Amino acid sequence: MKVLNLIKNKVIKIMDNDLAHDFEHVMRVYNNAQKISKKEKANQKLVLSAALLHDIVSYPKSNPRSKLSSLESANKSKLILKEFDFTSEEITIVSNAIADHSFSQNKIPQTLEGKILQDADRLDALGAIGIARVFATSGFLNRPFYNNDDPFCNKRNPDDDLWAVDHFFNKLLKLESMMNTKSGKIEAKKRTKILKDFLNQLKQEI
Repeated sequence: MKVLNLIKNKVIKIMDNDLAHDFEHVMRVYNNAQKISKKEKANQKLVLSAALLHDIVSYPKSNPRSKLSSLESANKSKLILKEFDFTSEEITIVSNAIADHSFSQNKIPQTLEGKILQDADRLDALGAIGIARVFATSGFLNRPFYNNDDPFCNKRNPDDDLWAVDHFFNKLLKLESMMNTKSGKIEAKKRTKILKDFLNQLKQEI
């Protein structure tokens, strides 16, 4: 679809250079969404437009406005979609999907398009790429790898503001049970195993 290439070119120009939410992240989410939407028989134009626009506003995790990123991305997406002659109904579907997709919003999207975007984004927090993103973000935030006294949160509540490995327990290991679509759940299970294998190996090494 020509419109997707036009949106993609616009996104490239406006994306911030956040290691965990850069254009490569957008394209991985796009590819995840494409695979899921084919299996779930969703409207690809709307799903893939949402994937391209879902992080056009992305505040760093250290920024107090971080939790507003998805809402501001949704508002900004409306202007871009109008520019490319999306109908008002299409704009509502895409912008709602973007507004509801993030983990911090703690919402279950109401549309199939929204459910697929959320699944596609969450898959990029799992598996080998999810591990890479955790430690890229931790390096940026100058956050230690783990708590020396209790690395795997056996006797304390995880705090991923302080330690990288805590993010696995605070968020990543929960995602598999939160997936919306059948195909998303299948892929999440595979990628979650990679996280668990990594943690088991880490236990052997520290």
